[in-house]
Amino acid sequence: MDPLDFSLLALFERATLIVQIVMVVLCLASVWSWGIIVQKHLGFAGARRRFARFDKSFWSGTPLDRLFDRIGDRPANAGERIFVAGMGEWQKSQDPQGGVIPGAMNRIDRSMDVAIAREADGLNQGLSFLATIGATAPFIGLFGTVWGIKHAFEQIAMQQSTNLAVVAPGIAEALLATALGLVAAIPAVIFYNKLAADSARLAGKYERFADEFATLLSRDLGV
Repeated sequence: MDPLDFSLLALFERATLIVQIVMVVLCLASVWSWGIIVQKHLGFAGARRRFARFDKSFWSGTPLDRLFDRIGDRPANAGERIFVAGMGEWQKSQDPQGGVIPGAMNRIDRSMDVAIAREADGLNQGLSFLATIGATAPFIGLFGTVWGIKHAFEQIAMQQSTNLAVVAPGIAEALLATALGLVAAIPAVIFYNKLAADSARLAGKYERFADEFATLLSRDLGV
């Protein structure tokens, strides 16, 4: 192999096994990160559209009982699941005489809080991996760099020469590991912050809807 070939493939092939493993791990982490980024971006966009449609339907003036019957026991989006959780508890709180069992609002609030917590867990799924990659990839790359430089110095000792042609290939291989670590880490950190903010905004919308829904029900209870 030409020692002056500095293409990415040539640098990878010349690297030691440890550095090659580091490079492969970082490349896989980068691909996985981008997969999560694209999936979450599309998922959040879809969740916003579905919630907007449900919110419009909720405030369209349709009676809540009719909306609940239309959704049934198979809610299709976060807004419907939160609504079904609250409305289901509301119906269970009706006594045979047409009154309401004491403590109904507390149970309704708790039911919707549980539903919101489940939705928030789904929104945040995968974000911890992005945070982990953003925090650890530079250090994994640095480990590969240190190991590669160690190998470069061993080659210098073996050939008993500090000629640039001897040193440069080993240093280039080592620095490639650091570059791959940064390539994996930078997008992961940027999109983790963006996606976490998007998740928080969506969860906030769910919580505001639950509060508004609870307010409507409390008026019927006269509390």
